[in-house]
Amino acid sequence: MSDENRHLLVDETPLPDGIEERLRAQLTFLVEVDRLKTVLRQSPLAAADRRENDAEHSWHLAMMVAVLAEHSDEPVDVGRTIELVLLHDLVEIYAGDTPLYDSAGGAGQREREEAAADELFHLLPDDQARRMRALWDEFEERATPEARFAKAMDRLQPLLLNWMARGGTWRTPGVTADDVRARKAVIGDASASPWTAGRHLIDEGERRGWSRSTPAQD
Repeated sequence: MSDENRHLLVDETPLPDGIEERLRAQLTFLVEVDRLKTVLRQSPLAAADRRENDAEHSWHLAMMVAVLAEHSDEPVDVGRTIELVLLHDLVEIYAGDTPLYDSAGGAGQREREEAAADELFHLLPDDQARRMRALWDEFEERATPEARFAKAMDRLQPLLLNWMARGGTWRTPGVTADDVRARKAVIGDASASPWTAGRHLIDEGERRGWSRSTPAQD
């Protein structure tokens, strides 16, 4: 969310005089997005007993795009898709992370994130600000093959981490395996084979008791 009194990280150690204006704006932005490393997500790491941060998540998504692009149902520009996944969570620097299964926290999420996008990308030179904002909007709207595949990877990555954690956020109070399936179904909008694999993970996790089954109706 926008805050007129927010200080930039670069203000703590100002860049010296003599740096050309365009480059100064770009460096200011790059310093500011270092904040992404401090935004914690709910997903656990597979390799350590802690939660991942947004920067780690974005890197992992970029790697998934590079490795799994062949499984997209439509041809995708890998470079553009990597740009989408690297940019998509930058707004959480100011808007904060909203956990997938937090319905209450999701209220007003879009408005918070749009305000954050305006504020953050405005730090860049105008042409880059417009381009990056357009890429962020593209991811959110899922109107292109690249955006649909990027979103699929964004939902598949925590699914893998929760499997490795033997439940992870699947154990969130009130969340059932059917809730997980519903939230992850967007994977199938772009990539049939990873969604088949994802359903296998969810189904097997439910069978092992790592997530709750939906209570039977009388």
